[in-house]
Amino acid sequence: MAQTDTLLRYRPWRGVPQGPWQAAVALARVSLKLLIRRRLMWGLFALALLVFFFFFYAQYLVVWIENQLATDTIRFAGVPVNAKNLTRFLDRLSLNGTEHTFGNFIWYQGYVLVIVLALAGSVLIGNDFFHGSLPFYLSKPIGRWHYLLGKSLAVGVLINLLTTVPAMVLWVQAGLLYDWQTYYFNNLSLLLGIIGYGLVLTVTLSVLVMATAVWLRRTVPLAMVWMGLFALLPMLAGWLVDATKDERWRLIDLWNNLYLCGLSCLQTDHATIRPAPQPDFGLAWIAVGLVVVVCLAYLRRRIQAVEIVA
Repeated sequence: MAQTDTLLRYRPWRGVPQGPWQAAVALARVSLKLLIRRRLMWGLFALALLVFFFFFYAQYLVVWIENQLATDTIRFAGVPVNAKNLTRFLDRLSLNGTEHTFGNFIWYQGYVLVIVLALAGSVLIGNDFFHGSLPFYLSKPIGRWHYLLGKSLAVGVLINLLTTVPAMVLWVQAGLLYDWQTYYFNNLSLLLGIIGYGLVLTVTLSVLVMATAVWLRRTVPLAMVWMGLFALLPMLAGWLVDATKDERWRLIDLWNNLYLCGLSCLQTDHATIRPAPQPDFGLAWIAVGLVVVVCLAYLRRRIQAVEIVA
């Protein structure tokens, strides 16, 4: 009987309390583990790697072509190719280690990022509302904003793994392909710009993911809304600009606004941005800021409406 009483007796936790901010880190860690267990997520990561490897090896290809331009025709994989036509195609991607190289990479990586974030929003936030898990989290000694911070940290890790970290690798590679001492010293601002671009994406997209996930909760509606934001709105913005000749219509395209904000972090000449014309950097920053403010206001309203179970 004494042994049974010992087993049933309450045993207090003997660890060191670390405060509610550590709970946000724990939420982010658990959220990332949930995503890693999804096979679809690994398939999307593999697709994102294909975009990265294309830019990675294309930079080698550009340098090799520049060394072969003594002749008009070069042999690529045993097939004669006109060097001028090939360089004209590669020049569109600006694979020369400039600010447009990293801007173009993050732009094309966004097509995969949209699908990843739609899945992440459903798994990490939507399920908490759909299955009623959020009151359990909030019944613990953490605040509502700690919950949101933990989820946004998990989303931010995904965003930076797909955009910022690969872009930094491309920056390092560009220095190795050219005169690395001169390149790294003269283009340190590009590295800082890449980090700034990633920070803009992290803040904006993480808040947007949480807001849309709280609103829709399920994967299919989330994917449809995100494809509308990042596929239909760019088409609509392009049509409106062509019809009215007013570049400010591009401000309805959130991904283009983030692209402009990123290029401003990379200190890009506005006249070199394509497709032209483009609105001013300041207008893009205002549009992105409005999206963040609206999403935060919506999240605050929805999270406060959740009844906490003591």
